[in-house]
Amino acid sequence: MSLFWIVVHQLAEIEAMAASKKVITREEWEKKLKDVKIKKEDMNKLVMNFLVTEGYVDAAEKFRKESGTEPDIDLATITDRMAVKKAVQCGNVEDAIEKVNDLNPEILDTNPQLFFHLQQQRLIELIRNGKVEEALEFAQEELAPRGEENQSFLEELERTVALLAFEDVSNCPVGELLDISQRLKTASEVNAAILTSQSHEKDPKLPSLLKMLIWAQNQLDEKAAYPRINDLSTAMLEDPTV
Repeated sequence: MSLFWIVVHQLAEIEAMAASKKVITREEWEKKLKDVKIKKEDMNKLVMNFLVTEGYVDAAEKFRKESGTEPDIDLATITDRMAVKKAVQCGNVEDAIEKVNDLNPEILDTNPQLFFHLQQQRLIELIRNGKVEEALEFAQEELAPRGEENQSFLEELERTVALLAFEDVSNCPVGELLDISQRLKTASEVNAAILTSQSHEKDPKLPSLLKMLIWAQNQLDEKAAYPRINDLSTAMLEDPTV
């Protein structure tokens, strides 16, 4: 049985136990948790999945040697993927596009939205560097034709070009396009596309399990008082408030 279904099954049992609002003691709760049998192998795979997906190649290699857990992709490809991601994060979009094409030309050929967002990021970087004429020429030659074919692309292009209308971008309603968060957003999109092309999940499983934990606790809060985890960074159980 997969780790996902083990968690779902145990949560169902706990919820049934708390059908009426009641107080579950720490002793009862810890006993129930100890009854959950999770293989160390499954936990190791979960850790490796996170390291590989997030691009921690050195940590993944060390973990592979220590635990004997084999990654489901070639670790060498992580270095290439992280080089693409770093290039976008640093604003070197042309370099990133070249690196993506070196990895797999089909990634951009089959994903027009990703390619548009990379070109949009190139335009943002030109505007950031004060290259107004070059930015206008690039927008007209490279992005406008795509906007004519796709309404959402046109709207994004118009928002981006609007940056040129403001000398002080702090007063610009679309000034967030110049924030580092925009680079990170584009970099994450590229990262996900490369992972998908390698038949790997684009998102790590661990955050999804943590979200499931939060959801399950919120559901259980309506039916019982129990030792819950309030701080995910420590995973410490806190006694119920009665």
